[in-house]
Amino acid sequence: MSNYCCENSILYIKGWLDEDSATSLMTGLCQGMPWRQEAITMFGRSVMQPRLQCWMGDKSYTYSGLALKPLKWHYLLVPIRNRLMQEFGVDFNAVLLNYYRDGHDYMGYHRDNEKSLGEQPVIASLSLGVERRFLFRHRQSKEVVEYRLAPGSLLVMRGDSQTEWEHALPKMRRVTEPRINLTFRHIVDEE
Repeated sequence: MSNYCCENSILYIKGWLDEDSATSLMTGLCQGMPWRQEAITMFGRSVMQPRLQCWMGDKSYTYSGLALKPLKWHYLLVPIRNRLMQEFGVDFNAVLLNYYRDGHDYMGYHRDNEKSLGEQPVIASLSLGVERRFLFRHRQSKEVVEYRLAPGSLLVMRGDSQTEWEHALPKMRRVTEPRINLTFRHIVDEE
């Protein structure tokens, strides 16, 4: 593993949520969210995202040609948001929820570098459900660093994580169980 990636840009906390809390939150969100599959623009063409999602919070957000209007904060997410703000000192004013139905759903390499996130955004990513691989790839050296995101784990991306690194959740065809990922962000301005 790269010390640069881990020490300066990435913080991984396994068991940030205990097992019972993580399971309860996963169940509540699976049943209580208005999940949608959206079309995004990639390489100049419109494609359906290989996952479901929901945008919630105080601000709108635009990426890959997709404009997301926020839903009101879900009551299950308010205590999570409050704890994150207290522990990290960041005003997380929005959250993107991604629902990966099984190992066929994925997220390709990308950076969260939209102008509305600021120059060095802090993104707190909480994993629920089945454990999945999560990859970082350095943009210049092409070094790859892998994490196994366990249920209840928190991965905080900060510093140069969005300028120097790309990240991805690759397909895992043998995975048959779902995963939900909550990525808390601070939107600095509406787009």
